[in-house]
Order: sequence, then C-alpha cells, then structure tokens
Amino acid sequence: MTASTKGTSLWENGLIWFGAALSIAEMQTGTYFAPLGFQQGLTAILLGHVIGCALLFGAGIIGGKTGKSAMETVKMSFGEQGGRLFALLNIVQLLGWTGIMIYEGGLAASTLFGTGQTLWCLLLGLLIMLWIALGRKNLGRLNVFAMGALLLLTILLSTGMYNGSSAAPLPGEPLSFALALELSIAMPLSWLPLISDYTRKAAEPVKATAVSTTIYGLVSCWMYIIGLGAALTFGESDIAQVMAKSGLGIAGLVIILLSTVTTTFLDAYSAGVSSKSAASRLNEKSIALLVTILGTAGAVSLPLLDFTEFLYFIGSVFAPMITIQLADYFITGRHYEQTAFSRHNLFLWLVGFLLYRLLMQADLPIGSTLPAMLITMVLCAAVNALRPQHKPIEAEVH
Repeated sequence: MTASTKGTSLWENGLIWFGAALSIAEMQTGTYFAPLGFQQGLTAILLGHVIGCALLFGAGIIGGKTGKSAMETVKMSFGEQGGRLFALLNIVQLLGWTGIMIYEGGLAASTLFGTGQTLWCLLLGLLIMLWIALGRKNLGRLNVFAMGALLLLTILLSTGMYNGSSAAPLPGEPLSFALALELSIAMPLSWLPLISDYTRKAAEPVKATAVSTTIYGLVSCWMYIIGLGAALTFGESDIAQVMAKSGLGIAGLVIILLSTVTTTFLDAYSAGVSSKSAASRLNEKSIALLVTILGTAGAVSLPLLDFTEFLYFIGSVFAPMITIQLADYFITGRHYEQTAFSRHNLFLWLVGFLLYRLLMQADLPIGSTLPAMLITMVLCAAVNALRPQHKPIEAEVH
C-alpha cells in the first residue's frame, strides 16, 4: 500500500491521541494520588505511564505492521473465537468508559453552571452522537479547532490551579505507592485495545505509533498532575470545584464539553470497530451510536464517580492479553487466527489475570503489572517452544 492510500499522517495520529488524553477522567484520577503527597504521587504517575505507554506502543506496532484492527490482532494469538471473547470484553470496557466520561462531564458542568446533571449528560450524549454521525473524515478543521481550544484552556487551568492557598492532602482511605502505580499504568492500558484501529491506517506505522504513544503519555501525565496538584492546592477532589476556584467560569465549561466529546468519541467509535471482530455483520457506526445511547443512560441512572476498581479490572484483563500478543509477535513468531481457539494462550491469559489479582493483594513495591507480565511472558515463550511450529506471521503491510 502506498502512503496516499493509507491516508493518516503523523499529525492526524498525534491529534487523535492528544484528544484522547485530554479528559476530565484523567484529571479526576490524578486527584486519587493526593494521599501520597506531590513527590511520591508524581513518581507513580511518571513511572506508571512509562510502563503503560511502552505496552501501548507494542500493541500499536503490531496493528500498524500487519494492517489489522486492534481486535483482529488479538485473534493472531487467541484464535478466531478466542479473539471474539476479547472483542466483547473490549466493548464492555468501552461502554463503561462512555458512561463514566459522560457522567464525569455532566457532573462537572452541573457543578459549574447548575441546570441539573441529567440535562448536561443528555447534551453530551447528543454531541458525541453528532461527532459519530459526522465521522472522523468530516470533522477536519472542527477537530483541529477543538484541540487548539482545549490546549489553551488547559494551560489556563494549569496556571490558575496554583492561585489557591496550599492545603493538606485530601483525607480519605490511604493509597499505597503500588496501587497508585497500577492506577497510572491502567489508563494507557485502557487504550491498548484501540490503538491499532488507528495505526493500521497510518502512512508510516512505526513513526505514527511512536508519535501517538509519546503525545498520549505526555498529555496524560499532564492531566494526572493537574488533578494531583488541584487536590493538594485546593483540598478538592472535584475538578469542577477546582475550575470554579481557579476562576475559569465559561472557559471551564468549554474544557468539560470539548474534552468529554473528543475523548468519548474514540471510545464509542472503537466499540463499533470491535463489534466487527465479534460479528462481521454488525455496522460500526450503528454500534457506536448504540454504545453512546447506553452510556448516556448509564450516566443518568448509575453512580459512576469512583472508577478506581474499573481501572484495576482493565489492568488485570488487558495486561496479560498484550503480554501474550507481544510474546507471540516478537519472540515465538506463532499465530493462531486460523484456529477457533488457542486453548493454551487462553489458559495462560487466565493465569496472568489471576496472578495480577493476587499480586494486587500482596501490594508489592513495583506493583502487580510488571511481575504478572514477566511470569506470563516466560510461560508463554516456554509453552510455545514445546508446541509444533505453525506457519510464520503473514507478510507485513508496507
């Protein structure tokens, strides 16, 4: 394939992942680090994002070089039907994120300007559906304007955040460094089943993946740090209250609306792409619209303020999944998409999932992701070395 037929440039890929990272949910997660204090909290944020974005990069490379969507690359390791299991799990997490993002945006807008959270949630849902209906190709300059406005307004938020008087760390349940590290790793991991939906269409897959993960990692760290700093400065875990105390007013509302719409669009869009891996007859745009409707309904009817357990669940599901994919693609050279199920890889994934959950209880200083991944990767390499050789991975797309 030529670059012209692939279409997406480094600029376009970078813009997508800038919008993905710039969200209220990422700021909100940063507030959870306040009990650690600024120095330890910052260390957990930076270290966790290095680990999480390295995994995100690996996933994007696989999709970019094979020309497959994220969930199609999963089938390479887990088989046709096994891949559908992860496609369904991904749709569930994307539906969850859609609801959380709309809930957080609606709550923040309501806190700033009243009129009720439900009304704001419905408005956000409608705006996201409009974004989906227009499609990425037709958004063009509107998307560039939205990203530019968000950049300027978030810089304003960052400077205004420190105008308040210093406050003690927020009271509440103590957070260990290990669990904070997992919260930092989990956010990039939540995008892992999506990145290949974009890098597969890149003119320069490796460079596009590097740009995407670098921009996402830097901006996501920035969002976390805003949340951490806000919690320590104002003694607030409510981002809308921080915006009000920073004197942003209408600018804060624009941040809330634009960041919620641009980020949640990616969740809903990729849910549509994943649905094609689960059942090829499904229409991507129709599923994306349905996910938005269901997410809006969840935001209106469910309490979605604290989503830390949701982040830990994402880590436990997708960390062992990408570990096996990376081992197969870069180490063993095996692939199993011609089979219904790769039973041994599915079993290894279950082992990795259980290891992650058990190691969380152990509260190791290095967290649970790294040791669970290391053990899972060694097991995967050993088991595949003992199995008959399959044909090599298909030729890469150039």
